[in-house]
Amino acid sequence: MKIGIIGAGAVGAACAMATLIRGCASELVLVNRGRDRAKGMATDMGYGAPLSSTTKVTDGDYSDLAGATLVMITVGVNEKSGGATDRSDPQGRLRLLDKNAEVYRQVIPSITKAAPDAVLLVVTDPPDPLAYLTRALAGHERVLSTGTLLDSLRFRVHLGRRLKVAPKTIEAQVLGEHGTSQIFHWSGARVGGVPISDALEQLGLMQGDDIRATIENEVRYANITIIEGIGASQYGIGMVCARIAEIVLRDERTVVPIGVYNSRLGVTLSLPGVVGRHGCLQILDPPLSNDEQVGMKKCIETLRKAQERIR
Repeated sequence: MKIGIIGAGAVGAACAMATLIRGCASELVLVNRGRDRAKGMATDMGYGAPLSSTTKVTDGDYSDLAGATLVMITVGVNEKSGGATDRSDPQGRLRLLDKNAEVYRQVIPSITKAAPDAVLLVVTDPPDPLAYLTRALAGHERVLSTGTLLDSLRFRVHLGRRLKVAPKTIEAQVLGEHGTSQIFHWSGARVGGVPISDALEQLGLMQGDDIRATIENEVRYANITIIEGIGASQYGIGMVCARIAEIVLRDERTVVPIGVYNSRLGVTLSLPGVVGRHGCLQILDPPLSNDEQVGMKKCIETLRKAQERIR
């Protein structure tokens, strides 16, 4: 099966490398405005590909996306160049929306013309309103945003550090926007089936708003911390995109927090979704505490306003 990646910047490169290592596709096509960069990247990765997979890596134009099962879209202004690295800025990634919406209006028609049956995975920030726009431009429902899957992994990692347990044994999700209005689903968080609040108490760890606030800040601004160190948040999202691609190509019907248009709410946001070959097949509504319900309402309003900006 073929996967296309639009954009050969830091994130596009990380997505390509992670996808290549997982070996979930038979062919990987890299498309970039400057084709020389895509060609160089494809050539470099292609030499190492035999060590991990049988994936064929090539550069190409939009027409080379024909027959693609999934296309990742990573093009646009990033957080650093777009001025979205101020922790005190309530807009966060939404500051990039107007510029990146213009980029998407140019590239989405070319993608859908070449690969009309592909699932489209929006990676560019801010992914949720851009996925909303992509759905309108593409004219179909097979549109996903990377949403809060990476945020949820970060949440699990920071909880694991506090509890001194492996993050993979923790069930914890971030819901809503991949941005400053995101909701931490504390009421549903578990470790080994034990509620997180009980686990903290049993392990003799302090519990309360201070721990929650600390972890939430670590997760919410993890991207800025990474950018301050290496200039771009790329490797984690690359691994997330490769995993989503694997879920789609294998038609796994795996449940993950993922960004998809919710017709009941009228916005694209992340809730647990059943993901398979045709995108998100069903959305699940987790029970929320009173505080989480209030947070969700604020999040929905934030996303509605963002969507109105780019209609």
